[in-house]
Amino acid sequence: MREYVESSDKYAWIVYAIAAGVFGAMAGYIIAVQGGSGRQPAAVAHATAPATPAAPMLDESELRAYRDILARDPANLQAAVKGGNLLYDAQRYTEAIGFYQQAFALNPTDINVSTDLGTALWYAGRADDALAQYQRSLAIDATHSQTLFNVGIVRADGKGDYAGAVDAWNTLLRTNPTYPGAAKVRTLISDAQSKVGRAS
Repeated sequence: MREYVESSDKYAWIVYAIAAGVFGAMAGYIIAVQGGSGRQPAAVAHATAPATPAAPMLDESELRAYRDILARDPANLQAAVKGGNLLYDAQRYTEAIGFYQQAFALNPTDINVSTDLGTALWYAGRADDALAQYQRSLAIDATHSQTLFNVGIVRADGKGDYAGAVDAWNTLLRTNPTYPGAAKVRTLISDAQSKVGRAS
């Protein structure tokens, strides 16, 4: 017994170092998950826009960590949002949808999550679902500039509804007169107006 105690004392510092490292890593991780995302909703790319650059590499261990947190705590809003953002930025839109849906169910007043969910739905080939989600965003804030911009893109490029696109973009310019992309929106309006009545 004495020999075991001496051996244990000899290696106690190793056990302590490992425990401290694990605790530090866990504390840092919890802080990261609890912090806000600071993310603004994404803009939908117009069909005539240049090709989207290659998606950044996704940190699979970070994604796995968010999945693990949500498995243990389905009400962890930050894990749902950050998991969705991680997948969205990696252009894995279909996977991002589930995270965003969970986050939006937890906080149905978060317009940024709602709009990113709509955009993920659009990029996943679900134009009608995207527009339905954007309507939920506009129910939160009818003047939300990024949502209105995206509605116009999806109506024009996804539905061939150029009149609807023009309405959305005109609402954007009327309610957000200092919108930074106003010149681009006016160009989109002009282009869509030339196609009104020509949609099949």
